Amino acid sequence: ENSNLSTEVGEGLDEWGAAKTLIKPPDQLELTEAELKEEFTRILTANNPHAPQNIVRYSFKERTYKPISYVDQMAIHFSMDGNMILKDSDEGRRQNARLSIEEVISEEAAGEEEAEEAGAAEAAEAVEAEEPPPPRPRERKLANQFNFIERASKTLNNPLSCKPCLIVLQWEIYDAYVEELEKMEKSKEKEKPRAHIAKKEEKRKDRKSTSLESQSDDITKVSKAAKIMERMVNQNTFDDIAQDFKYFEDASDEYRDQQGTLLPLWKFQYDKTKRLAVTAISWNPKYKDLFAVGYGSYDFMKQSWGMLLLYTMKNPSFPEYVFSSESGIMCLDIHSDHPHLVAVGFYDGNVAIYSLKKPSSQPSYKSSAKSGKHTEPVWQVKWQKDDMDNNLNFFSVSSDGRIVSWTLVKNELVHTDVIKLSVEGATMQGPEGLQLQTLGCGTSFDFHKKIDYLFLVGTEEGKIYKCSKCYSSQFLDVFEAHHMAVDAVSWNPYHMKVFISCSSDWTVKIWDHTIKTPMFIYDLNSAVGDVAWSPYSSTVFAAVTNDGKAHVFDLSVNKYEAICIQVVVAKKKNKITHVRFNPVYPVVIIGDDRGHVTCLKLSPNLRRMPKEKKGQEVKKGPEVEIAKLDKLLNLVREPASQAAR
Repeated sequence: ENSNLSTEVGEGLDEWGAAKTLIKPPDQLELTEAELKEEFTRILTANNPHAPQNIVRYSFKERTYKPISYVDQMAIHFSMDGNMILKDSDEGRRQNARLSIEEVISEEAAGEEEAEEAGAAEAAEAVEAEEPPPPRPRERKLANQFNFIERASKTLNNPLSCKPCLIVLQWEIYDAYVEELEKMEKSKEKEKPRAHIAKKEEKRKDRKSTSLESQSDDITKVSKAAKIMERMVNQNTFDDIAQDFKYFEDASDEYRDQQGTLLPLWKFQYDKTKRLAVTAISWNPKYKDLFAVGYGSYDFMKQSWGMLLLYTMKNPSFPEYVFSSESGIMCLDIHSDHPHLVAVGFYDGNVAIYSLKKPSSQPSYKSSAKSGKHTEPVWQVKWQKDDMDNNLNFFSVSSDGRIVSWTLVKNELVHTDVIKLSVEGATMQGPEGLQLQTLGCGTSFDFHKKIDYLFLVGTEEGKIYKCSKCYSSQFLDVFEAHHMAVDAVSWNPYHMKVFISCSSDWTVKIWDHTIKTPMFIYDLNSAVGDVAWSPYSSTVFAAVTNDGKAHVFDLSVNKYEAICIQVVVAKKKNKITHVRFNPVYPVVIIGDDRGHVTCLKLSPNLRRMPKEKKGQEVKKGPEVEIAKLDKLLNLVREPASQAAR
């Protein structure tokens, strides 16, 4: 082997020293010497390579823009119309001589007139004295005699009966449309938020200005009529669904003992939200058919933009209002007294207030880095009662461990930290031996329906804190609720002591806030995204899971299992994120992470009310609902807790 290597090396050295030979690829065309020496001439044409090939002309005969095949190939690199001529040229010399002669004649004529007007003696003395030399003629700009640029004409030109053809490029038409859209957006951005209380005169002026603006804009004239027509068309299109929504009751419920169904009605979707997830849903408290949907992303690696849409069941095909945002929307809440105001929390930690009276793309009020915004995503916002000065007020909770109160003072959001979620016994070693206390990551919260200062906060660690607005550094109680993040926590709308929570650890738990252990625990075999109490019964609630199912429970019918488990989303990769009951109609809306919102009708079994007996009136109202839930809780409560009461 060594000898073979040496021979190979020696052969390589001989080849290096030998004369180099040109190697041709095998597929190269073989040419003779005559063909190799043959010359090829390149012909240069006068065609302009940069001349546009898509020129469009307006034909007045056909009244359309038509592309033309003829293209002017001449390219002018520099062109300037001048009105000057050279002094040294023949024309310049002739004009100079003519001007100098005219000036001398005019000066002599002026001198003669002055002499006639003066006295006889002064005239004689002027004649005897030596005449002064004629003044040097002032140099004038030599104008081109054949250039009429600077010459004015007072003749009136009659307007042409037929205009000549216009030469327009396709991209020029497009640019004109883009410029018009930019002007409209700038005019909308210039509208600054105004104060709530304004003088009558200012209001009148505003009304006049808005009326003038609406007159100038052709679209606003027909927008209301177009909206009515669109709703009528949709009512005809979805007539069978509307009939089901209003009149249909599932007759098979009479033959099923403890089972209900969800009837799919409408599917709300928008083209621009296909890649976004439904991160928040809220019904409007005043307009019962209107609901708001927030769009963002729960995947922190795929964060992009967000959208806020408002849909109505009267028009399922298109949203009523559309707002876009730079950051993804994570939560929202509609004010109960001012239904046109929507509080929103973003992924970047900001909060904002959108006003439906000003449907522009920008929020009316927004926090900033200077005004104490959160440093982590805002997971929930809730409107509160106005403060003592009648200023709007809402709360927000974020992963940074802060619960912040935001007050709208003089058109600015002013923040106040209500509480910080410190984790007991969890400290972190900081620089130079400092002990830093770690903060709990807030994921959800809810305020008590009657006790204003009391609220619950769910955290990423699985704990639920019972807090008070009066104490900023202390908790009233801590519940070791779940093993994973608390996705939602909500007080019962009827019973003042009961609340519900759900988590990614597959469980839904019902609690009495005076007892540390849960009253009911339900395992739903998948991560629970959201849970909601029904507005018509204290024992009915709905939960949605990541496997695309909706679970509806009625504890008065069955306190162990759901009376309805139904697949809402067919695709495996699709996950349900949120659910909400309508406050009046027997429907629920369910959002998923593909940007779709599905509206479903509850069958009669899922909204069963107390039956009327012969000769007896059925009692209805909050007292009945409280007693119904109390009866269930008494079966579960421990004797020791009852004795303590």
